[in-house]
Parts: sequence; C-alpha cells; structure tokens
Amino acid sequence: MSEVKKIATRDSYGDMLVELGKQHDDLVVLDADLAAATKTGKFKAAFPERFIDCGIAESNMMGVAAGLSVTGKVPFASTFAMFAAGRAYEQVRNTIGYPHLNVKIGATHAGISVGEDGATHQCNEDIALMRTIPGMTVINPCDDIEAKAAVKAAYEMEGPVYLRFGRLAVPVINDENYTFEIGKGVVMREGTDLTIVATGLCVCEALEAAKMLEADGISAQVINIHTIKPLDEDLIVEAAKKTGKIVTVEEHSVIGGLGSAVAECLAEKYPTKVHKIGVNDVFGHSGPAVALIKEFGLDAEGIYNNIKSM
Repeated sequence: MSEVKKIATRDSYGDMLVELGKQHDDLVVLDADLAAATKTGKFKAAFPERFIDCGIAESNMMGVAAGLSVTGKVPFASTFAMFAAGRAYEQVRNTIGYPHLNVKIGATHAGISVGEDGATHQCNEDIALMRTIPGMTVINPCDDIEAKAAVKAAYEMEGPVYLRFGRLAVPVINDENYTFEIGKGVVMREGTDLTIVATGLCVCEALEAAKMLEADGISAQVINIHTIKPLDEDLIVEAAKKTGKIVTVEEHSVIGGLGSAVAECLAEKYPTKVHKIGVNDVFGHSGPAVALIKEFGLDAEGIYNNIKSM
C-alpha cells in the first residue's frame, strides 16, 4: 500500500499565493519577518515587487494591509496565529473589521501542533477571538487541497477573512475534484449513531476514530467544518436530527471555538447535547507536535477513547 501524502497547510498557503499572484496583479503579500516559516517567502521569490516585509511589527502590518486594501489591492497579511490574532487583535478589530476592509489574514502555526515552540506560540484561542469580530469570515482547512481552495475563495470574496494554517504535515484526505464553498460543511462519512464534527487537522483523526468505533458496532457520521464563521447551521441541525448525538473535535480551546459555535447553534435551533473535545482550558507546552496531539487526546485513539467513555 502506498504511503499517504502529508503536507503542512502552511506550505499549501505559500504555494497558492504564488498561483494566485500569477493570475492577479492586485494581490500583495505582507509578512512580519517570518516569511521562511509562513511560506510567504515563495511569493517573495516570485513577485518581490509585491511583497512587503513589515518586520517584527505585526500590529503595524495590519494597518499597512488596511491601507493597501482601500487603494484597490487585495492584501494577505501573514504571521503566526499567536501574533495575528493575539498581538494584533486591536488593529484587526478596529482597522480591518470595523470598516469591513478586504484584508485576508494568513495565520500559520496555529494550535498545539506548533510543537517545541511551546505555550507562548501555541495559539489555542484565535478562533474564539476572530469569531467575535462582526463580519469576519473564519476558515480552518483540514488538508493541502482544502487549504489551497480556501486561499483562492478568500481572494475571490469581498471582506475580511481569517485563514488558519498549521505547521505540522498532515494527510491529504481530499481529492483533486473536491469543491470548496465558504460556509458549507462537508459530510466525510455517513453514520447513524452519532456525529463527529471536526475542523482542521482533527478531521483526519476523526475519520480514523470513526473506523475504530465501527469495529465496536458504533456508526459515526463525520462532518468537516472548514468554515467556522459563517457556520453551516443547516448541516449541523440536520446531523443532530439524524443521529441525536454531537461530538466536536478541534485543535483549539473548548471555549469559544468550533464546539462553542456548534453548541450555540443547536441551543437555539434544535437543542441537542454537545460533547466537546479540544484543549481543556489549559496552556500547551513544549514537545514534539505528534506527541502533543496524542497527549491532549486529539489523535484518533484519543478521540475514540473519549467517545467510548461518554
């Protein structure tokens, strides 16, 4: 059996920026002295005249991106999630969100899979922060194909977008015929006993966990929610009606992320118990990414054991 291809979604981001740059002269890329890590260096090499290194000044970078957008450019402002959503929150909110400017934020190195960089760089709160900004679209793709499609869709839509990418190479689970649509979830696996709603790198792990549950006679449906805002509420409600049990899985705090969005939706539209799997109100710590995912119970085995203990 051939080995599954693994690609970090930050690489997908860099690759797609180059492809879009070939097609659109109005696309510009900004970075905060992390072009090698965020993979925007690929765009810099191809289009140096449309690349701006703002230095270690993330808040200023968001202001520059805002200014470029009002001149008709489509700026992608890139840095680690901790700095894009955390350090620059005020500028994202007031300078980009409030006037609803056409700025795209490429936030790489999100979640605990940043690994050895430790708690200060493992942003498990960014989705919660970005969800609260009115009009902000929040996208967390699960693999290379979905990440590239998300970048393209973000360019094509009008308004601010927060794109969340990872450092760790993850399996490519979609095929080249995959169709991406902002705000629409994807049923990855049918099931009747419960629904696992996952996002980002947890989608692949949820699919594996569903296979393990099947061996125990439990039929688990798996839904990929790549767009956390706007949430595909119709699909969530349909899943709740179909299976009666909802489990959410995310590489993010269980406070304010995907689990909260799903629970809020169902509380209003179709009251259903929601069991949230994620980072349980604690900081991460330094360690190999794969080991941390296992330690925090976000791998297939951890998801399987958590659901079995319900």
